[in-house]
Amino acid sequence: MKIVVIGGSGLIGKNLVGKLRQAGHEAVAASPSTGVDSVTGVGLEQALAGAQVLVDVSNSPSFEDKAVLDFFETSGRNLLAAAKRAHVRHYVVLSVVGTERLLGSGYFRAKMAQEELIKASAIPYTILRATQFFEFLGAIAQSSTQGTQVHLSPALVQPMAAEDVASALADVVLAAPANATLEVAGPEKKPLAELIRRYLSANGKSLEIRIDAEAPYFGIRLDDRSLTPDDGARLMPTRFEQWLARSAASTR
Repeated sequence: MKIVVIGGSGLIGKNLVGKLRQAGHEAVAASPSTGVDSVTGVGLEQALAGAQVLVDVSNSPSFEDKAVLDFFETSGRNLLAAAKRAHVRHYVVLSVVGTERLLGSGYFRAKMAQEELIKASAIPYTILRATQFFEFLGAIAQSSTQGTQVHLSPALVQPMAAEDVASALADVVLAAPANATLEVAGPEKKPLAELIRRYLSANGKSLEIRIDAEAPYFGIRLDDRSLTPDDGARLMPTRFEQWLARSAASTR
């Protein structure tokens, strides 16, 4: 099949394109760096010509409330219109576990708007919601740092490796459209503060962890359900300690 991956130059997109090509498919990495811009529409028609599947793993360059909503709504409308013109048979988008529980955040309101556009279209679709990636633990720590202290919620999270996200996406892409929202997560639930503490220690950073139930996660107060999947989610195999060991080995 010809499969176009919007956001194909990013962390998940690169991994997904590689897996699809290894499986013998024509996977096109589409992003502004390759001349395809879903916000302006530039290059979409050419990229989607002859495509059976469109996968959207793109993300907004800004997380400011208005900017992120504009990105997902404009990009979503352009992609859906181009997919209809190209007679795409399966529209796949990567979203976030817990989106409907995190609408206090402009980012998650924008992701919900993206999902609603897809569900309202006439194109067969699958929405795959994933939990947070291990690869973003550093960014979470940075956003939660005040001076030499990292203020973190004790809430449970169930993160996963980016490679596992790409593997789950590849399976969805090659399956029939579910016309539904599916969930995928890591194999273990752990307190966010514990994960960040272990991550910082493994990376030689001696910041003090302050556990605070009111500590915001990108502006949102968490509880144990905020970022964990429902029953029936697909659980991927990579455990945190496995990923951490591989990550440390790759930087030596």
